[in-house]
Amino acid sequence: MKQVFKELIGIFIGCLLFVIGVNFYIIPNMLSEGGIIGISVITHYLFNWPLGVTNLIFNLILILAGFKLFKKKTMYYTLFSVFSSSLLLYLTENTRPLTDDVLLSAVFAGLFVGGGLGLIFRFGGTNGGTTVLARGLNQYLGLSVGNAMLLIDIIIVLSSVFIIGVDKGMYTVISVYIGAKLIDYFVDRMDERAAIFIMSNHADEIANDVLYKMAHGITILDGHGGYSKNEKKILYLVCRKKDILKTKELIKKIDVNAYVTVHQVQEVIRKGYKASMTVQ
Repeated sequence: MKQVFKELIGIFIGCLLFVIGVNFYIIPNMLSEGGIIGISVITHYLFNWPLGVTNLIFNLILILAGFKLFKKKTMYYTLFSVFSSSLLLYLTENTRPLTDDVLLSAVFAGLFVGGGLGLIFRFGGTNGGTTVLARGLNQYLGLSVGNAMLLIDIIIVLSSVFIIGVDKGMYTVISVYIGAKLIDYFVDRMDERAAIFIMSNHADEIANDVLYKMAHGITILDGHGGYSKNEKKILYLVCRKKDILKTKELIKKIDVNAYVTVHQVQEVIRKGYKASMTVQ
């Protein structure tokens, strides 16, 4: 229950950042945005319809159409995200702009919207609408969530040029690009992992320290030297990139002559666990 509460708080903070990007930077400077919020922004410019209401209606339509794509928990989190962001959009309408500089607004809109959506994805939800389609493209076509959203968003932004003009459209593309890169960072890069191979005459001692001092799993493989033909134990583990230095220091304390190779991992999958990474 504590974990669910933590995830819902994370999603709500993501919604808040998303709304700041829209109502404090995009709307006051008549920029646009990708996704369903982009369509809602355009209808707001054309008919002065409230953003919170149109965002809720449009998103619910797409969620109902794509609910089979996701597990029950993800769908519940998505509904929480859509209702939260729509309510916050409604409550913060007609706020004063934080800057009149269009370029600054485009940059900060991208940072807030991308950071907000990244947090929502990070904690297991989506923001509905085209993020449902993006998760579907990620799940079935292998596109990263950020790139899938970027493709969908650019199509919507290009359509909005007829309302906001070419100049504002180009500023919006900058905003959407920044947002997509931030989403990729939150969804993929924060979970990057590395595979470490270790060949040492003290393999058992290293394996024991990894298991009990780092509380990390490790696999022991049997091997032998290509030239010497001597039998050797080879250690293999996959860890977060932030743990690489700690692992190397642990190895060095035991065996300064250990042969260690580190490889970037593209993806780790096992029952009950999946973490996606992107190869540089």
